[in-house]
Amino acid sequence: MGAPDASDTERFTCAQARTETSEAVLPLCADLPAPRARRLHEDALLVASELASNALRHGGGLVRFGARAHDGALVIEVADGSPEVPLLRPHDPAVPGGFGWMMVNNLAHSVTVEPHGGGKTVRAVLDPASYR
Repeated sequence: MGAPDASDTERFTCAQARTETSEAVLPLCADLPAPRARRLHEDALLVASELASNALRHGGGLVRFGARAHDGALVIEVADGSPEVPLLRPHDPAVPGGFGWMMVNNLAHSVTVEPHGGGKTVRAVLDPASYR
């Protein structure tokens, strides 16, 4: 059996990101009504998957992933190997894709990009208070 191809690596890495995010967000869901807790959980998994996938596809590789509860919010951080800052672009129906960064910015309470060395860290914060 050979080495996994890029799509297998991406699936594995994104699955790890979703697992870590799920574990981090569950305590924040405890005080929310079930439908809102489910929405927060699903949004968190979407953001984590998209950020991990973008780091692999466009960011020169995933360097670090972390998800944690901090000050009552969920913080998802992804470091990659590219200094290029993602940009919101207008939707072009003739070009497939291009929705991920917009989705992350719409679902997260705040999104920041911090350049460092030869790469960057993208930090998305989801605020459970906005799901009440």
